[in-house]
Amino acid sequence: MTTHHPITVVGAGLGGLALARVLHVHGIEAALYDLDASPTARVQGGMLDIHEDSGQQALRAAGLHEEFLTLVHRGGEAVRILDKDATVVFDEADDGTGDRPEIDRGDLRDLLLGSLPEGTVRWGAKVAGARALGDGRHEVALADGTAFTTDLLVGADGAWSKVRPLVSDARPVYTGVSFVEADLRDAELRHPVSAEVVGGGMLFALGEGRGFLAHRETDGSLHVYAALESPEEWLDGIDFTDTEAARARVLEHFADWDKSLRALIADADGALVPRRIHALPVGHRWQRVPGVTLLGDAAHLMSPFAGEGANLALLDGAELGLALAAHPGDTEAALTAYEEKLFPRSERSATESANQGAALFTTDAPRQLATLFTAHHG
Repeated sequence: MTTHHPITVVGAGLGGLALARVLHVHGIEAALYDLDASPTARVQGGMLDIHEDSGQQALRAAGLHEEFLTLVHRGGEAVRILDKDATVVFDEADDGTGDRPEIDRGDLRDLLLGSLPEGTVRWGAKVAGARALGDGRHEVALADGTAFTTDLLVGADGAWSKVRPLVSDARPVYTGVSFVEADLRDAELRHPVSAEVVGGGMLFALGEGRGFLAHRETDGSLHVYAALESPEEWLDGIDFTDTEAARARVLEHFADWDKSLRALIADADGALVPRRIHALPVGHRWQRVPGVTLLGDAAHLMSPFAGEGANLALLDGAELGLALAAHPGDTEAALTAYEEKLFPRSERSATESANQGAALFTTDAPRQLATLFTAHHG
């Protein structure tokens, strides 16, 4: 007998978990499948700023907003903008009145996971592919050779979604920007100069075609991204198994930058991690396909330069859950209602991300960004 689920969510990231939680609040069960071997199989990434009109709205729908507020990083909304000579162009402390509190991604994921019934997530379940069976039902094949069927299949499985091909042949493309990720641990004690440069929250140190983005994490470490406009194959020419050599290759591109900024990579602890930044086409959408939809990066992967990815995933999950709860027995009506709001919302954010990505690495980027922040906070 093949296992059958009324609702299946592929991917237990923030969006998939938000969907499962909102459904649970409304008495609806969902099965989640995730390729990670366990909830602790890998580090979940850095800090997220959760926006009032998207991520926080989702957490309210999930009944978790109060708990979320107890986990935020006090002081984490501080922002510093520097030019390549480490001249401060903008410096704003976190006075507690901001509407985008910072939280560690792992803490937020744990909050969502802990709010679901035991056994909701099937760990170590890598989806190999899915096919339509007719009448909106789908069969999902797992890498271990097993399969299951479902009445509603939701792809919450990120950039390289295995569910997306059921509705769209779009694939992410390289944006022209690559990141190299680094960590400086126990910064106040071990890296005091870098700790001062980054400040209490987020740092943008920007110049033409490159920059450093960094933030302070709740454990006292600094999470750093060296960003470079580069050909897609640039990272292939660096041996990241040789950390010293990789460091030198990255810093070649910052030779004329201030020493205090170069130290964010020069003094990093542990290995450097290469990341190419991909995005789906701005305005990605699909025709209604019975019994299947997407959320989060699977639906609208975009560059991180508007800070919208995690927020939209949370909101997508919550809104899909609310739509299903509002249309009992009529999945197609629920999916239509959800997608009608999803498409224009994600197009706006993807446009903003693309525009900010282009603006972030111009000669005048530090001042342009400072003007943007002043307008937002003014």
